[in-house]
Amino acid sequence: MALSSSAHAALFEDDEARRAILDLRQRVETMRMSLETLRAENQVLIKKGSEVTDKNQDDLQVLRRSMLDLQNQIESLRADLAKSQGANESLLKSLSEWQREQKDKIQAQDDRLRKLEPTKVTMDGREFLAEPAEKRDHDQALEVFRKGEYGQALTLLADFVRRYPQSGYKATALFWLGNAQYAVKEYKDAMVSFRSLVAMGPHPRVPESLLALANCHIELKDVRSARKVLEDLIKAHPESEAATAAKERLLRLK
Repeated sequence: MALSSSAHAALFEDDEARRAILDLRQRVETMRMSLETLRAENQVLIKKGSEVTDKNQDDLQVLRRSMLDLQNQIESLRADLAKSQGANESLLKSLSEWQREQKDKIQAQDDRLRKLEPTKVTMDGREFLAEPAEKRDHDQALEVFRKGEYGQALTLLADFVRRYPQSGYKATALFWLGNAQYAVKEYKDAMVSFRSLVAMGPHPRVPESLLALANCHIELKDVRSARKVLEDLIKAHPESEAATAAKERLLRLK
């Protein structure tokens, strides 16, 4: 703002200087015409054979000095105007650079804030907001699981559930945590994860979690509990793919 004000003031001074030059030029022109008139009068007198009066000579000298003084003032104003124009150009350049710097700073600040803002995420048919770090940690853990590195995935997923207890990813994280625990044969821990997911309420992963829970019971040789979970699954989610698999599993358990 200071630069902008200075530039405006300098431009105003330029207008004042231009008006002063125009005024001086008008005065010079008036004096020049007066001088020409005196010279003409002298020429008339000379032609008549008369001598130029002392008064005419004095008037001519005064006019010459005045014109010279005005010319000097005009040159001085011209120099000041040129200097002012140079200062204006410098100020305008500085103002332009300052505006560009401010724009870049604002853009950089917006970019930084945007990286910290929650983003809309859709997972397992559900839409929610997730912090950038939250999304990054979830995606990293899931990528490790997909690579078949179940031990590391287990650690990452368990840490995620602990760090983000209110996350929209929580149910999905519990599902894959249970699967990672099942893969490394930690069946009891897997059962805790699957039950925690089911206890959260309706979710697309609930039928699969119940089927996985029944599998954990089977691995632990608890056929009765496995059968009970499968029957509950078929009753609660009869149209699910997990229910179809549960029916086949029940037939093999008999």
